[in-house]
This record gives sequence, C-alpha cells and structure tokens, in this order.
Amino acid sequence: MTEKNVGSGRLRASYITSIISIMLVLFMLGLLGLIILHGKKLSDYVRENISISVMLKDNIDDDLLQNYMKRLERTSYVKQAEFISREQAAKELSNELGEDFVQFLGYNPLPASIDLQLKAGYANTDSIARIEKVLLTSNLVKEVVYQKSLIDQVNANISKITLVILSFSLILLVISIILIANTIKLSIYAKRFLIRSMQLVGATENFIRLPFIRKSIVHGVIAALIADMLLVGTLYLAQQRIPEITALQDIQQFALFFIGVLVLGVILSALSTWFSVNKFLRMKVDTLYSR
Repeated sequence: MTEKNVGSGRLRASYITSIISIMLVLFMLGLLGLIILHGKKLSDYVRENISISVMLKDNIDDDLLQNYMKRLERTSYVKQAEFISREQAAKELSNELGEDFVQFLGYNPLPASIDLQLKAGYANTDSIARIEKVLLTSNLVKEVVYQKSLIDQVNANISKITLVILSFSLILLVISIILIANTIKLSIYAKRFLIRSMQLVGATENFIRLPFIRKSIVHGVIAALIADMLLVGTLYLAQQRIPEITALQDIQQFALFFIGVLVLGVILSALSTWFSVNKFLRMKVDTLYSR
C-alpha cells in the first residue's frame, strides 16, 4: 500500500470519526430536548387537569346559566367548562361512597356547579385567587372551591424537575461543544502542515479557512440527519412502549425540533472549525512539530 493510500485512508477515518462524534453529541442533545419537550407538555397537561368548582346558587334560569357558561368559555384563563347538575353531582358522589346518600338523607344537599379547567399559565394559586374574586362578583355564584395545597404541591414539583433538567441540559451543552471542538481540532491537526504551506505561498486566511468550513458543514449535516433518524426511531419505540405520550405530541413542533437539530449540527461544526483553523493559522512554526 502506497503512502498516498495510507494518508487517504487516515483522512477518511478522521472524517468518519468526526461525523460519528458530532452525531452522538447531537443525538444526546436531541434526546434531552425531546425529554424537555415532553416534560413541558406533561406539566401543561397536569396543570390543565387541575379543576376548580364554581358552586351555583339554586333555581338559576337556564338562559342565564347558558349565557354565563359562554362568557366563561370566552375568557382568557378557561380551557374547558363543564356544567354539573345537582342530580349528576349526587350520582357521582354516591358512586364514590358506594351508597345512595340522597335516599338516606331524604334530599339532595349538593348544589349545581361548573367545573373549570384552567389554561396551564393560570394554574397557580396567585392566578386562581384573582380568578376566584372575579367569579364571586357574579350573582349566580355562591362559592368557588379548589385544593390550594394540591396546586401548590404540583407547581413546586414541576419547578424542581424543570430546574434539574435545565441544569443538566446546560452542563451537557457545554460538554458537547467541547467534545465537538476537540474532535474537529484533531481532524484539522493532521493538516497543519498543509495550512502552513498555503500561508507560505501567500494564501489569505479566508481562502484557507473556507474549504475546512465547507467540509465541516457537510459533516454537520450528515451527522444531524443520522441523529434525527435515531431520534425518530427512539420516539417510535417510546410510543410503542408508552402509547399515552402520543397525546402529548405536536407534529409541527417536532418538525421544527428536528430542523433545529440540523441547524445546531451545522452551527456547532462550522464554529468549531472556524476557531480550530484560526488557532493553526496563528501557530508558530516551531510549535507545529511539538503538538
């Protein structure tokens, strides 16, 4: 095997290593991104399933009730409003208790109510307290009931989990940038003498830098496409094991996410190459042999 073939083989190996390294980093970042996306959707889902009960006064006219329901559904904070009649409330409570308490008491003490599911941004005690004041201004409302301790606990747990995930994401991002930079630096290191030769014949820095950046962009695109395919496969396997997560997914959002992985791969590769080539462009001759 000739020296030229050996050099060509090593160059190909360095390119493959670079692509695989970038792909693995993007895959890990993408995996974490998917967890964050699903975590956000899950936290919104949990918040939006916290309901507050608006207890109504007795003998309300049907037209007034319908108009009030429509006004509630048009507000910025209500996701869904459901009317619960006295009979329905009694039936549900009887099912929970396992006996017919209406027959035991001789009358139904439960009032009609409206169950409100709030939008995620309003599902906290401060917002609910303000909403409660607004609801109580209506002549139709007798009382507003909700579990303050449950809402506080849910929001506190979500905040803790979010902080842990974001901290881990930041650490992984820094590590990823360092790994990609070192991988590209090693691949360019093998061409340090070529860079020096081009400088000696009068090539400008941009002329020297441009081919490296073009190749790194190609590597970044290839690595990102492979990472995206692996992420799609991982998402598919997750859906097979946990079908419920399908309800949390937004096709448009995930399409933008996978495009974001592609863009991130290109940016990280190009920037790392830029800085690595600049380092060798400014390197002194005696250090070329010592590194």
